[in-house]
Amino acid sequence: MRAVKQRSNTFISKIDFMRKNPFLYLLMAPAFILTIIFKYVPMYGAVIAFKDFSPSKGIFGSEWVGLKHFTKFLTSPNFEVIFMNTLKLSAYGLLLGFPVPILLALMLNQLRKAGVKKRIQLVLYAPNFISVVVVVGMLFVFLSPVGPINKILTLITGHPISFMSDPDYFRTLYILSGIWQGAGWSSIIYVAALAGVDPELHNAATIDGANLLQRIKHIDLPTIKPVMAIVFILAAGGIMAIGFEKAYLMQTAMNVPTSEIIPTYVYKIGLQAGNYAYSSAVGLFNSVINVVLLILVNIVVKKLNEGEGLY
Repeated sequence: MRAVKQRSNTFISKIDFMRKNPFLYLLMAPAFILTIIFKYVPMYGAVIAFKDFSPSKGIFGSEWVGLKHFTKFLTSPNFEVIFMNTLKLSAYGLLLGFPVPILLALMLNQLRKAGVKKRIQLVLYAPNFISVVVVVGMLFVFLSPVGPINKILTLITGHPISFMSDPDYFRTLYILSGIWQGAGWSSIIYVAALAGVDPELHNAATIDGANLLQRIKHIDLPTIKPVMAIVFILAAGGIMAIGFEKAYLMQTAMNVPTSEIIPTYVYKIGLQAGNYAYSSAVGLFNSVINVVLLILVNIVVKKLNEGEGLY
């Protein structure tokens, strides 16, 4: 009974707040309307994943086939390879790339000279503004059989390495180039969180004899722990939503065994082959996996993080 009264009081207080501050909600209205139009309205198109879609008949005129396309994908010989390629590329990228922005933020936080700190931040943030096309082009130039990297390797080992065509190097190059491009920019949120740490805490810890690592462990890390939890949940929830552009640009005829992932497969089947219904089913399957992972990871993190999670 008490819980019902508390909910009722909360609802009344919210209505009262809305009545007193209507202009705040008017400010939110454009973003809300745009979200509805461009995010929710197009979701009706997902129904073609359950139909034998024909452009001439339209979405609602096409024959309903239920889970036929999902079954076809799950039983296809390519499913295991494509699914595992996507999962491995995303999981390795998360595990290797998640700690790097945190380490960068902790190191930047130790710099006391503002001028030096700004210059280093500029160097770290700059790769984020480089186009993915340019980054992949740089990889092909530097790692080509006649590129500078292979020239050095040839002098040392006597033969070049086909980095961009060897399937064994695809994941390593994809992940390392992604860390180089995005780690500096991703560290901004942690740098901002560390800016809120009271310097007196560090001064007091130093007087008590704490060294640098101890101050980081007991002051800095607890400060950014909630931010780390939220960022990790969002990253883990989107573990299957790996970027299409970079994987497709790095893909060659030789490295397809490791570079073929769900987004590139959807592009080839849907836009190139014109099988829209089947590609929609594959894309919807991928989205459902992401939602399930988001919920599961949030539950686990809340249990490990004293009830603090994304929601």
